[in-house]
Amino acid sequence: MPKNKKKAETSSSDSDEGPIDRNPPPEKKAKMGSRTDDKEPTWVLQGKKLVKIREFKGKVYVDIREFYEKNGELLPGKKGISLTPDMWRKLLSLGDEINEAISTMC
Repeated sequence: MPKNKKKAETSSSDSDEGPIDRNPPPEKKAKMGSRTDDKEPTWVLQGKKLVKIREFKGKVYVDIREFYEKNGELLPGKKGISLTPDMWRKLLSLGDEINEAISTMC
């Protein structure tokens, strides 16, 4: 007797729609728009790159970070920087000089 028996293929549908996904992907919880209403004030820069005001070990930070999705939840990734309020203010004060340097390079 041969080892590989072919079973008769049966189809319950004559449709040409293709296979039906019985496990659709979870809904993405990425916040769209310029600012989100969250426990932590959050702004979307682009895609999953977010700016958040966060508290860590009793101190406040401006967190500019790329997030990733796991089990339908957005989690902070390694790529990013957390600035103290003083560092954030310093960065803002350098805005005109930075914009001028960008203009000369473009």
